[in-house]
Amino acid sequence: MNTVTFACVHNAGRSQMAAAFFNALVDPAKARAVSAGTQPGGRVHPEVQSAMAEVGIDLSGARPQRLTGELAQGAQWLVTMGCGDACPHVPGLMRGDWPLEDPKGKPVERVREIPCASGCT
Repeated sequence: MNTVTFACVHNAGRSQMAAAFFNALVDPAKARAVSAGTQPGGRVHPEVQSAMAEVGIDLSGARPQRLTGELAQGAQWLVTMGCGDACPHVPGLMRGDWPLEDPKGKPVERVREIPCASGCT
């Protein structure tokens, strides 16, 4: 099973959205995504929950978790979103960075646009 870890600072917005979209779109027998943060928040941002609910993805049960070397080590990919040097280095792990805006405190209209920052059609 291939695993992708999506990581941001608080694991309350960007990484939660990315992992949820990934898991909704892939064959669960082939791949899965997890999300984590370097400084996890207490809950997923309510504006993120609202925007995701609009597309049929329920994040009401999602809880931020800490990004650890052990968690990242179980993945093939680590996609970071704003955690910079705080994200752990795991030898052999493929890594990418998505410069996505933090949705915290943004109106839901703006939160809807964030997953498409790199060009949804």
